[in-house]
Amino acid sequence: MSRRSVRRVTWQALRARRRDLARLCGWSLVESLPALLAGLLVARAVDEGFLAGRLLTGLAWLAVLAVAVLVGAAATGRTYRSLGAVVEPFRDEVAAQVVRGALRDATRAGGRPDGAAVTRLTHQMEIVRDTFAGLLMVTRGFLFSAGAALLGLLALAPVVAALAAAPLLAGLVVFLAALPSMVGHQRAYVRAGEQLGQSASTALAGHRDVVACGAQARVTSEVEQRVSAQAVAERTLARMAVIRSLSLGIGGWLPLVVLLSAAPWLVERGLTAGAVLGALIYVSTGLQPALHTLVQGLGGGGLRYVVTLENILRAGPAPDGPRLPAPATRPAPVRPPTGPAGRAPAAEVRRLTFGYGPRARPVLEDFSLTLADGEHLALVGPSGVGKSTLAALLAGLVPPQAGTVHLAGVTVADVAPPDLARMRVLVPQEAYVFTGSLADNLRYLRPDADADLLEVALDALGARPLATRLGGLDAPVAPALLSAGERQLVAAVRAWLAPAPLVLLDEATGHLDPALEATVESAFARRPGSLVVIAHRISSALRADRVLVLGGDEPMVGTHEQLMARSATYRELVGCWDDPVARPRTAAARRG
Repeated sequence: MSRRSVRRVTWQALRARRRDLARLCGWSLVESLPALLAGLLVARAVDEGFLAGRLLTGLAWLAVLAVAVLVGAAATGRTYRSLGAVVEPFRDEVAAQVVRGALRDATRAGGRPDGAAVTRLTHQMEIVRDTFAGLLMVTRGFLFSAGAALLGLLALAPVVAALAAAPLLAGLVVFLAALPSMVGHQRAYVRAGEQLGQSASTALAGHRDVVACGAQARVTSEVEQRVSAQAVAERTLARMAVIRSLSLGIGGWLPLVVLLSAAPWLVERGLTAGAVLGALIYVSTGLQPALHTLVQGLGGGGLRYVVTLENILRAGPAPDGPRLPAPATRPAPVRPPTGPAGRAPAAEVRRLTFGYGPRARPVLEDFSLTLADGEHLALVGPSGVGKSTLAALLAGLVPPQAGTVHLAGVTVADVAPPDLARMRVLVPQEAYVFTGSLADNLRYLRPDADADLLEVALDALGARPLATRLGGLDAPVAPALLSAGERQLVAAVRAWLAPAPLVLLDEATGHLDPALEATVESAFARRPGSLVVIAHRISSALRADRVLVLGGDEPMVGTHEQLMARSATYRELVGCWDDPVARPRTAAARRG
């Protein structure tokens, strides 16, 4: 995304709010009234009043100036109100583009969450809003203040205006010539900050794998390099302040020197003392502050605005034009194969390999599994062996490094995210509940569910007491006021209502008591479709048709009784589980 795109986005944002921008300019014109009249009124007060011995006349001219200052101050408040009407909608539009781009990258097939999106949406988005507002203020301030001062100088004497305008233009030329270099250094600084944030986020998210692989020194060194790169970029950017000071010296202070040096010559040509004083006022209170504000604003906030918005637009679709129309013919959604042989397996994993990093030990290696349609499978194993990873692979949330995953006979990698969402539902251990009514939370995956169906779901999963306590289906839900178990129960009812034929419960009942957990799992087992449960109690494994054990020499699948006889890992897990509900059956299995 080039600077040209940034200019186009900015220009279109201003054009879209021409009325608000015109109102801002109108109030800015009123605000610049003191800058226009200051030198002229002071010249009149000196020449016609104080030097002529008429004190009251001089004070009267100064009183007129005071009235102009009050009018300008009143207009200043209006300018900020008009500014908000231009800036805030632009900020909202760009923020929406950031969110859409992040969601698009995270939900596409094979996509991964972008850790830098958080930086763009928070820190960088606020930079864009603040600097956009600052650019509008400094630009309109320079145009109106400097323009008013130059008009006042022309009214005093054209030669004075020429003497002041020449160094002012020279200072502007020096500054504008250095802007491209400043933009480049600002871009390097912003990218260094984003790379540092992404590197640190990746290191923190994968700290267990880093420790497991013994890569602490290498990862720490990479993060240190990012820190050093950001420090170098910031120091280079700070050195660019020298150019800003040079342009301010030429355009802001040199006009004063020129006017003071030329004062005797100007007086000889008939310029009055009041006019000389008025000219100095125009330069010192009009031109010089206006140039200073412009240079500091463009050299600081302006550079941050261009580079940061450029970075944001590069990460997502540009917000400056209409969306592309949909193609005339869209590929039909992938459908599971059907035939005389009957339904395809609910899920099938073929020679799957997956590891967190190219040098990390694979969590799953050359792994295959078939889940029949309507089957209830429990997944058990020690912590960290890859149970949640397998659930994520089955759900299509992460792509395998080798092998394929099929749902209902269709390769997951070939399914668009909307179609994939209708094929499976994954409930994680940390359930998500949003602010809204209980019915809204339950209908999240099935918007067409009527009240009767919601009541059936509440009874089936044992959530009726929770609904009663909250006040019914229309009662508001505050997530922070729900316990972890209550949030899990809401998420379980929501998943039970979902039309997806495959349900994956990733320790999604860990905060429920054993009796309520049994109710929830039994309800899912009676529900049409297939069920995979990552178990944290032995009773969950006993309720399943088959059990998959991870963590031994190789994965093993069988019934509870078969695994008690064949798998040392499973027997060790059963011995560690403290589950009174399942104790009689496990004891009988050991005796058998």
